[in-house]
Amino acid sequence: MPVRTVGIAMNGVTGRMGYRQHLVRSILAIRDQGGVELPDGTRVVPEPILVGRNETKLRDIAARHGLDRYGTDLAAVLAEPDVEVYFDAQVTSAREKGILAAIAAGKHVYTEKPLAESVEGARALARAARAAGIVDGVVMDKLFLPGLRKLRRLIDGGFFGRILSIRGEFGYWVFEGDWQSAQRPSWNYRAADGGGIALDMFAHWNYVLEDLFAPVRAVTARVATHIPERVDESGRSYVADADDAAYGIFELDGGIVAQINSSWCVRVNRDELVEFQVDGTHGSAVAGLRRCRFQHRAGTPKPVWNPDLATPEPFREQWQEVPDNEEFDNGFKVQWEQYLRAVVAGEPFRYDFAAAVRGVQLAELGYTSSREGRRVEIPAVDA
Repeated sequence: MPVRTVGIAMNGVTGRMGYRQHLVRSILAIRDQGGVELPDGTRVVPEPILVGRNETKLRDIAARHGLDRYGTDLAAVLAEPDVEVYFDAQVTSAREKGILAAIAAGKHVYTEKPLAESVEGARALARAARAAGIVDGVVMDKLFLPGLRKLRRLIDGGFFGRILSIRGEFGYWVFEGDWQSAQRPSWNYRAADGGGIALDMFAHWNYVLEDLFAPVRAVTARVATHIPERVDESGRSYVADADDAAYGIFELDGGIVAQINSSWCVRVNRDELVEFQVDGTHGSAVAGLRRCRFQHRAGTPKPVWNPDLATPEPFREQWQEVPDNEEFDNGFKVQWEQYLRAVVAGEPFRYDFAAAVRGVQLAELGYTSSREGRRVEIPAVDA
């Protein structure tokens, strides 16, 4: 069976997401399984080359996984003849420069989101990628979660009838870093480093909403910095001036209304860290990371409001579970496999820079809505 090796410059693998989900659970897992099989039988085997600012951390990661190629000089790595793909999982503020360097070097680009800190920056990257003729892709991992894949199954099967609304809850308590260490990097809470939960999560919600339901046409949002001071990884206090909570109402085509709360300042009282409830004329569903439960209109109870009596209905027990019916691989790995097929075999890849531009636009207009206290319509954007 023929083997095609693809060198991938991976920038940002010293971070939690870049290391755990992209290097270990995606690229190394794909390599360990013998690569990605193409229709002609060829197996595409990724070969990671680690890039970053901290040589000690890179050396430690390389030694841990038996890798011998790493460096702190991005230009030198991009000049390696077998490097075909550049992957970026850096802090948001550094992403645009790295991607432009990779495009200039003629490399295909796959990147974490948000694509850039501004719509203009994201559009510039999309134009540069298109002019260079590269395969550009953006991580849209939420679409590959088992829970949302089961939700898509319900949508494609016509279960909901006419969809009326979506309600989403995402987040958990991120410790301030003083009496318990924070479980997210401190840059997320500094505006100068590209932090901010709206910039981060509205990019997610845009692709989830438009891919599963319909394009977003208007936004009303309120962002907040609930905790203005935190403690960083070195034990130093710093001003947390980026928003740590965002509350959004998104109006979609077809009259669908989505309400999604995103917060690092919320204690979890739900079954999963993210949940979406979808209500339609014929049924409803609640989808999380892995589970998806549904209730058809024929099985919907008929509660009556009576504040003088305890509610006898066991509401959670009245929902059914969508069965797995298939093996669900890691969502990041599944999208990486699709991207590698697009690079080598020319298969279409729909999760591109143009889609990512719309995500950055939604975040930018969400900030506008919060700042000006108004509903903001979303114009068409030429990526």
